[in-house]
Amino acid sequence: MFFPISDDNPSNTSPIITYSLIGLCLFVFFLQILSEMNPSIYYSFGFIPSSFFNSTSLLEAFFPVITSMFVHGGFAHIIGNLLYLWIFGDNVEDSMGKLRFIIFYILCGTSGAILQGIVDPTSNIPMVGASGAIAGVLGAYLLLFPRANVRCLIFIIIFIQMIRVPAFIVLGIWILGQFFSLPGSLDSSGGTAYLAHIGGFITGMILIPFFKKTNVRLLQEKNSIAWVAESGFNFRQDENKIKNDDLLGKFIEESEEEVRKRK
Repeated sequence: MFFPISDDNPSNTSPIITYSLIGLCLFVFFLQILSEMNPSIYYSFGFIPSSFFNSTSLLEAFFPVITSMFVHGGFAHIIGNLLYLWIFGDNVEDSMGKLRFIIFYILCGTSGAILQGIVDPTSNIPMVGASGAIAGVLGAYLLLFPRANVRCLIFIIIFIQMIRVPAFIVLGIWILGQFFSLPGSLDSSGGTAYLAHIGGFITGMILIPFFKKTNVRLLQEKNSIAWVAESGFNFRQDENKIKNDDLLGKFIEESEEEVRKRK
């Protein structure tokens, strides 16, 4: 089991929009806690398919789509979403710029919500969370930096190890998990909106070639060596250690070769 913590892919600019989205989600969740998680919040600001598809006003239809991206159903819901946004959002924002990233984020969240709503357009169950929008960020990251390494915790029984795993494996496992979980969720009267995740992810992959800056390449190279176990939190330190080990090994080999020649 991979539990992502961070990536090895520094951004060139300060990810102001990513931080702002995280802060806004946390602020709204704090208000939810103050209201003792009042269910009326979900019906007032969540995406309700029946209301969306029967609305005669464009503003009235899309306002809940936007607000639903900042409302969450609980601690696990918001922590999981914001962790992924924290890890992957800065690089995607850097690849396209702040204004485009806002539009991109909203489009991915909207497409995810609508796809989920199409399954049962008469449903009165509100859907909340930034999952669709963040899934779009993951889809974009996969096309931009498939070989970037993600620092993950790996749990093997009671053993925990930090290891670098290529992004295409981490994100590939994530999206496959959404597809495998999808059949069991279609007949339920609530729960996780897996179709919103899938819709957002695919939308992100489709849109990133059009939203990225012209000087930003798709399928960029990796920044560090994959499958390296870590005991600390400094990628550069581990890279230097690997380089030093290589130099030491080379020195030993050259010394042995010199000894053999003299014999």
